Amino acid sequence: MDADSVRKDKEFEMHMPKTVGNALRGVPRRGVAASMAIWGTPQRAFPTGVRQGGTLPFGRFLTLWLAAAVVAFCATCFAAEGLDYPLSIAVHRSGTIYLADRNVPGVWRLEGDRLSLFFRGSKKFRTPLGAIRCVALDREGKLLAGDSATSDVYRFDETGTPRALTAQGKPYGQIGIPIGIAVDADGNLLVSDLETHRIVKVSKEGGQVQPFAAVPAPRGLFYDSHKQLWVISGRRLVLVSAAGEQKTVVDDGVFLFPHTVVAAEDGTAYVCDGYAKAVWKIPPGGKPERWVSGSPLDNPVGMDLQQGKLFVVDPRARAVLEIDGKGSLTRRNTASGG
Repeated sequence: MDADSVRKDKEFEMHMPKTVGNALRGVPRRGVAASMAIWGTPQRAFPTGVRQGGTLPFGRFLTLWLAAAVVAFCATCFAAEGLDYPLSIAVHRSGTIYLADRNVPGVWRLEGDRLSLFFRGSKKFRTPLGAIRCVALDREGKLLAGDSATSDVYRFDETGTPRALTAQGKPYGQIGIPIGIAVDADGNLLVSDLETHRIVKVSKEGGQVQPFAAVPAPRGLFYDSHKQLWVISGRRLVLVSAAGEQKTVVDDGVFLFPHTVVAAEDGTAYVCDGYAKAVWKIPPGGKPERWVSGSPLDNPVGMDLQQGKLFVVDPRARAVLEIDGKGSLTRRNTASGG
């Protein structure tokens, strides 16, 4: 979860009364701004003497509920126009790019210069894929998505229909906040759970999760050709062996707010750092260096590696960027085509 998302969620919940909080939860920040424009600042949104969390007159409650519905509807319309807050990226070997958009909520598909909405979730509280945090591709090229609304990971079939992998017939899955996904050599899923501070293993068919490694504040994951798992842990970069043994590659004090990691065949690692507005490069046995930084990078969060190129998604810039082996950066056209 990136820093902007955490801050927005906390501010939103702080300003909304408990009586209507669930009705508004998940509305993008432009929707919150619209509601504040209607009702004034949070401190003046309610009549004198009515405390937050208290009982509102039915007329005022109904009016607020209707306003929330209008705001949510408008936010959905806005989101359909193009990228809103893309957090994660997965690049197919064919060149097709999938983007998890937290605010739609949904998944975009970018084919060449044509952006289309591959899947749209619901803004209704605790509904499947209502809070997509990450995407990845399995060994067969099928799309995977981690969803904190239902604490599960989903696989999309050939028709674009998602199937929950750990719920086992229940409304919610077994992973608190799935924030990163990697796929091992056998096709099993390794998922970072930001809520329980651990990495869990899910068989490729789905089912009961198994503990894999206890890691503080795990986020981005990458499984390399040497069967090692690269993990962003807090502000550290950690390497986890197949046996679960951990080795710190980059300790605290270097990165500002790292999100994701990928590793090339030669063992060179790359890390997206949102606060530093940079992509770091860590050669095998070497020291990390700010490889690419500054504009147009504003808050790089998601990253993938395909055919020697890095693909970065920046939610604040609403951009998809390609970086070649020399560090040259190209911004992809992401105008919505339907």
